[in-house]
Amino acid sequence: MSLPPGFLDELRNRVTLSSVVGRKVTWDMRKSNQAKGDFWAPCPFHQEKSASFHVDDRKGFYYCFGCHAKGDALGFLKESENLSFMEAVEMLAREAGMQMPARDPQAAQKADRRTQLAEVMEEVVKFYRLQYRAGSGQMAREYVGQKRRLSDQAQDRWEIGWAPDSRNALLNTLKGKGVPPDLMVATGMIAKGEDGSLYDRFRARVIFPIRDARGRAISLGGRSLDPNARAKYLNGPETELFDKGRNLFNHAPAREAAGKGRPLIVGEGYMDVIAMVEAGFPAAVAPLGTAITEDQLRLMWRISPEPIITLDGDTAGQRAALRVIDLALPLLEAGQGLRFAVLPQGLDPDDLLKQKGAPALQEVLDQALPMVTLLWKRETEGQDFDSPERKAALDKRLRAALARIQDPSIRSHYGEDIKELRWSLFRRGRRPARDPERPFGAPGGFRPAGGRGSRGGAGFGQRFQAVEPVATTLSSMLATSAEEDGILRLRLSVVLATLCLYPQLIDRHESQIERLVVQDPAHRHLRQVVLVHAHDADPDTCATRLARAAGEALETLLADPQIRIQPHILRRGDADCAEKCVAMELAKLLAQWGAEAELRDAAEEIGGLADEGLTWRVSQAARAVADAEKGPEAARAEGVVAPNGVELDRDELDHAKRTWDSIDFTRGGKARK
Repeated sequence: MSLPPGFLDELRNRVTLSSVVGRKVTWDMRKSNQAKGDFWAPCPFHQEKSASFHVDDRKGFYYCFGCHAKGDALGFLKESENLSFMEAVEMLAREAGMQMPARDPQAAQKADRRTQLAEVMEEVVKFYRLQYRAGSGQMAREYVGQKRRLSDQAQDRWEIGWAPDSRNALLNTLKGKGVPPDLMVATGMIAKGEDGSLYDRFRARVIFPIRDARGRAISLGGRSLDPNARAKYLNGPETELFDKGRNLFNHAPAREAAGKGRPLIVGEGYMDVIAMVEAGFPAAVAPLGTAITEDQLRLMWRISPEPIITLDGDTAGQRAALRVIDLALPLLEAGQGLRFAVLPQGLDPDDLLKQKGAPALQEVLDQALPMVTLLWKRETEGQDFDSPERKAALDKRLRAALARIQDPSIRSHYGEDIKELRWSLFRRGRRPARDPERPFGAPGGFRPAGGRGSRGGAGFGQRFQAVEPVATTLSSMLATSAEEDGILRLRLSVVLATLCLYPQLIDRHESQIERLVVQDPAHRHLRQVVLVHAHDADPDTCATRLARAAGEALETLLADPQIRIQPHILRRGDADCAEKCVAMELAKLLAQWGAEAELRDAAEEIGGLADEGLTWRVSQAARAVADAEKGPEAARAEGVVAPNGVELDRDELDHAKRTWDSIDFTRGGKARK
């Protein structure tokens, strides 16, 4: 939701930064000056004994001279509590006594109803907790305490309950508390029959409350103790509060623990999570009765960049891992992946902890495999590759899997790892030896077989000789890759800064902005801010909101002299000049990345001789770069260049757009058919 102008400023004014930070640190009063709002303490984000963490109440900012963490009150809450931005705003607003703005009357009404449902759910949890402690809950207490070996304190922490074997025990209790029937049914805890009668959904089951990221009870999970029950585990149905594919069991506590550096571990069910947390692995979560969904994967990545998925050592566990791999491949980003911990055959985390204790589970987690290893095992395990046809079939499957990875850098690294594994499999670990001191074709050097690898019987050594690089080669753009990276970074900076200052241009370039290859965290933040405001109606107010959201990242760009001298940035308001600049720089960026993708793909495909299709694709990519680069010069030749020097001929621009639109970045830069 968008916040009204001035809301965040008022929020920061009402709450002092030192009061927020003071809950997490102990101030060094010898170094601090409370009267001036100047506070020092050991940093809460890294282990240290000296007071290098500085809080300035007057400016509302903190900074650590050790780990360089910095930000305001909202940033501190996000980092220390592992919250999203809006969750941090809500927490700070509650502390300041400010009402969070509702989007509209309908949204406010919906929020009120969700609050009512959450209150009813708390009454449901209380009821089942009382039943668990009563005489009717003895069987449940024996199961949890003796078979599952949970202490009384652990049972209280997890609020374990018992649903008696009755059709209307909960129904009558809620009626007695004055809960309307429609709210009972809306929680999912009371079911409605075809004849309109109401009855309890959970009967004769051990109850596990399910809470959302804010700690509110949103549903229940129930475990039957009857071995003949149709379903051992039963979750509440989808409701206005509960979407099982968008929530995780133990979400809020795991997020807090992961924010303090603990690894996020993903189990299969309630008892796996409870057992891991009680054994000293607090950042444990589980999906809610379903296979892991895309939304749950994104939730996990918001908690931790590299969750560890625990897999039972049986066939079902392996199948579950393969489903997660297929789901995760298109979503991978730099620094955002998965690892897989394979447990001993027939054991889940709860069983392993009971039999061998926490060290055994820690050992399994330490040996967790990266996703590329499981992908390779899926495609190769139990198969023979004793013929060219079988090897080619493997290559085809691997190419299809790698093509699903959207991030070009990750796709490249996956390709390198797969190439090494493939070589080990097909060559039994033997690579052609070559003396690095000798050129190709020299005695002892690598020499391909004759025929296709030679012309007129001459090998590489007879046709090509090693030569010393000349000065012009050493100073060429190909040899100065760092300079090339700097140029691309500058162009990307110009594009993002321009879009932040001229938000009316965002909508028409939205698809190209989404395709930008962004590695720098500041650039990634600016692109996200730009895309969030892509469809804002009022450019004037949008520019203010966008600049506020961009914050320090935009200020840093605009302070760069190479950005500041751009004509449309020097003279604010020249939207026509800004449009031409964005179009031109996007053309160059996308064409360059397309060419690089083609070259990477070519390097993978060339095993012997390049075919005509491959060389044509590389030449087309090179032509796209040339077309994008010559735009201003072509315009000058036609005499239509503007005084600011950024005019681009419309025909040239259309041609460049058609060229880079023909490159399919999801297929490694291959031209679309």
